[in-house]
Amino acid sequence: MCTAATYKTKDFYFGRTLDYEFSYGDQIVITPRNYAFNFRHVGDMKNHYAIIGMAHVAEDYPLYYDAMNEKGVAMAGLNFVGNAVYAAIKPDVENIAQFEFIPWILSQCSSLVEVRELLERINIVNTPFSEQFPLAQLHWIISDENESITVESMSDGLHIYDNPVGVLTNNPPFPQQMFQLNNYMYLSPKQPRNTFCENLALDAYSRGMGGLGLPGDLSSSSRFVRVAFTKVNAISGESEEESVSQFFHILGSVDQQRGCCEVADGKYEITLYTSCCNVTKGIYYYNTYENHQISAVDMHVENLDSDKMICYPVIQGERINYQNK
Repeated sequence: MCTAATYKTKDFYFGRTLDYEFSYGDQIVITPRNYAFNFRHVGDMKNHYAIIGMAHVAEDYPLYYDAMNEKGVAMAGLNFVGNAVYAAIKPDVENIAQFEFIPWILSQCSSLVEVRELLERINIVNTPFSEQFPLAQLHWIISDENESITVESMSDGLHIYDNPVGVLTNNPPFPQQMFQLNNYMYLSPKQPRNTFCENLALDAYSRGMGGLGLPGDLSSSSRFVRVAFTKVNAISGESEEESVSQFFHILGSVDQQRGCCEVADGKYEITLYTSCCNVTKGIYYYNTYENHQISAVDMHVENLDSDKMICYPVIQGERINYQNK
């Protein structure tokens, strides 16, 4: 299970949690402008926008979970099990495999306007990466500083939805995720007041009762509501440190702790990593379940005209700052 969100201060931020019971061996991966993407059905792309994100590298190919490009577009794929259906190859369209979708979009789109144009001629097809990596059942959030959309490939075709809250979790399909916000329109960050019955002497008996009634379980439906409420009410300064810190707090509202979500006998989903992309500046921040310290990779420090992938291992292991040693 996963959660993605956007955030805007002076700069534009995008990120996600990745919640699972094990890691495939993730890395922060930069694909420079001249790294050749070999798309299965539309040929090679040897020149494109530079991309940075979290990926598993297999056969010298980045299987991106989330990423952004140098032009200010960001994208993440989230589990959509039971609903995701990919199409067969069709003529007269651009047939893109599910695992190619993130690089296909980010390699050539500099805005959501261009993303929408590209989606008009795309067909997301059921070609797996390999026998070892079968099709992942996903849907996607794609954002720039002005807007977000959700893309879902289902049995009845490809759906593209405006995403006015800039948030996405897993199931159900996005229209139902948005609809359920109607059930929480009463939520407020302010202290509650008695609307239950004016003849009853009901009292806000404590400080800190803002958001009373916000769902607290780990289901994707509840996480959608919780992050949407947290994000739209979040306040921070506009400095990089304040903005990044606040973004991690927003996604921290849906952290999964080991032991709270059992997915198989003795196996528990945890938040393997949380990412925060400064999409304006091209900086990829992250922390992990075992390492709460925020680490960062700046794509613009690298040679973005290279033709070789640039990979950084995810830093694991808790770093504790002793003040008296």
